[in-house]
Amino acid sequence: DLYRKVFVFRKDPSDAYVVLRARLEQPLHNFTVCLRSYTDLSRPHSLFSYATKAQDNEILLFKPKPEEYRFYVGGKFVTFRVPEGRRDWEHVCASWESASGIAEFWLNGKPWPRKGLQRGYTVGATAAILLGQEQDSFGGGFDLYNSFSGELTDVYLWDTGLSPDKMRAAFLSLRLPPALLAWNSLSYEVKGDVVVKPRLRE
Repeated sequence: DLYRKVFVFRKDPSDAYVVLRARLEQPLHNFTVCLRSYTDLSRPHSLFSYATKAQDNEILLFKPKPEEYRFYVGGKFVTFRVPEGRRDWEHVCASWESASGIAEFWLNGKPWPRKGLQRGYTVGATAAILLGQEQDSFGGGFDLYNSFSGELTDVYLWDTGLSPDKMRAAFLSLRLPPALLAWNSLSYEVKGDVVVKPRLRE
């Protein structure tokens, strides 16, 4: 149980990553991914990378610079411009709905204007899901200068689009619906220099 714990990615740049195991029975037509990160990186870095054999950026949360997030579905992306962080924890949730092609992005419990992305697409179920690296091939092909350095916590993946109430609940660490990946019952494997530590503060 990772309650009140974090993954600390100690090196910069790094070849380390964490493999997450989710039980996906079928392809995804809707999903929400949420996580909380803390870093002083100003270079590009990957937060959440979900690759299939057909598409290495099937789902990707990527931060090319401090004032920008990129959200990929099926190799295409939309950009969300954000205020440059105050070197504090940032909580992000990104959700996507195939039927409407609507991508939602929430930062620290607040929604950004919705954008259109990959209407009618289906996200494959046989996936390699990694924290800390961006996959350029299934489970590998890393560029060290896209690696994450810092602290990650509260990682979730749902096979639905969360309601606004639940998006805010994720930010506030309140009760959440059952998830494919849930921080408090995460099945994971650390590869390289990543340490699990208690959170320094709430």
